Amino acid sequence: MNQTNPGRLDPKGRVIMISGANRGIGRALARALYEAGYNLSLGARDPASLADLTAGWSLERVLTGRYDAEDQETHRQWVTATVKRFGRLDGLVNNAGIMEEVSVEDEKDEALDRMWAVNVKAPLSMTRTALPHLRRSGAGRIINVASLAGKAVYGSGVGYSMTKFAAVALSHATRHAGWDDGVRCTALCPGYVATDMTANVESVALDQMIEPDDLAELVLTLLALSNKASIAELVVNCRSDVVA
Repeated sequence: MNQTNPGRLDPKGRVIMISGANRGIGRALARALYEAGYNLSLGARDPASLADLTAGWSLERVLTGRYDAEDQETHRQWVTATVKRFGRLDGLVNNAGIMEEVSVEDEKDEALDRMWAVNVKAPLSMTRTALPHLRRSGAGRIINVASLAGKAVYGSGVGYSMTKFAAVALSHATRHAGWDDGVRCTALCPGYVATDMTANVESVALDQMIEPDDLAELVLTLLALSNKASIAELVVNCRSDVVA
C-alpha cells in the first residue's frame, strides 16, 4: 500500500501490460505508467516500433512483445513471456483498436469482421489468458479502452459502435467474473482523442479533442484505487453531448 494514502496501491513492483503501446493513447499510457514506477510489458504488432519510446528506460522494468490482435497465439506468448520475466501480473490495459466506416446500409462485412476481431475478440482473448495471473495478484486490474461510441451511436457509424458497445459489455462481465479474487475492471469511454485515428475528423477540431495524457492520468488513478473502490465505466468527453 502507498504509505501516504493507505487506500491506494503502490505501483512499485506491480506489472502492467498495455496493448497497442507504440502510438496514441497506448504510448501516453506507457510513458505515464513508467514515470509512476510501474513495471511494464508493452505489446505491438511490430515490437521494433517501441524502441524509440523505451530508449533510456531501465531494462529491468520494461519488456516488449509482439501483439497481433488477430493472432491469439501471440496473446498467449506475450502473457507467458511477461509472467516469466517478472514473476507476476497485476494489470492489463486492452488499448489496441481500429475504426472503419460501416453504416447500417453498408455491405462491408470484411471491415466489420476486422473491427470485431480487433476491438472485441482480442480483448476477450487477452482477458481469458491474463485472468488467472491477475487473480493471483489479489488486486488485479483490467482497463478496456472502449469509446463514447460504446455508449451512444453518432451518425451512421454503427459498425464501430457495435464493437465498442460489446467492449463495454465485456468489461462488466469481466468485473463480475474476477470480483471475488480482487480483480477490478473498468470500461474507459472517451470521446474524440487527439491521435492519428482522429486526424481526419471534421466535426471537432484537433486542438479541442481530449489529450492522450489526460487519459493517462485517469488510468493511473484507476490502477491505484483499492479493491473497495471500483469504477465500472468512466465516460470522458471534450464537448457537451449528453449520454443517456
